[in-house]
Amino acid sequence: MDGAEKRFLERFSLFELILLALIAAAGIAVKPVAAALSHIVTAPLLIPGGALAGGFYMLFVVLGGALVGKRGGASLVCVIQGIVVLVSGVYGSHGAASLITYIVPGLLVDLLWIICRTDGASVTACFFGGITANVSGSVLVNFIFFRMPAIPLLLASALAALSGGIGGVVAWQIVKHFKKLDIFSHPDRRRTIG
Repeated sequence: MDGAEKRFLERFSLFELILLALIAAAGIAVKPVAAALSHIVTAPLLIPGGALAGGFYMLFVVLGGALVGKRGGASLVCVIQGIVVLVSGVYGSHGAASLITYIVPGLLVDLLWIICRTDGASVTACFFGGITANVSGSVLVNFIFFRMPAIPLLLASALAALSGGIGGVVAWQIVKHFKKLDIFSHPDRRRTIG
């Protein structure tokens, strides 16, 4: 591990790293169930089920980033998921391309929150974080694997935005409840959640 990676990881406490790993694992566990259910709805429309299902498993990316409230939290969830999926070959593995399709949504959520100067601790940040994660993941998977024509891609992206936004709001509700437990050791994160 070089100096930059070490400095990046040192910004997170051991508790936060464990929490992010558990959230990443939960996201991987939910993915096959969400995908199977969404295929029932999307198959007749000839739209990839991942556009709808993504809102349910991308919420874990937003959840991780918003719970720790540190730059790179969402990306770290995605890095963990990408590595686990690549190494274990679990559902959703596309070989080495999994690293790209899993990591990019987290990077974009973190980038969005940096640009908007937020740590994800608001319903608006989580809502747009969910949209960003799911639309980017859906478009990226389409670009690499499906190569749908423009109109179905637009429909899939709209569905991804809707489900991603809903997933972001669900993530925010979970964040609110966790914050009320006051289990986070960072004084700057103990502000009132509205």
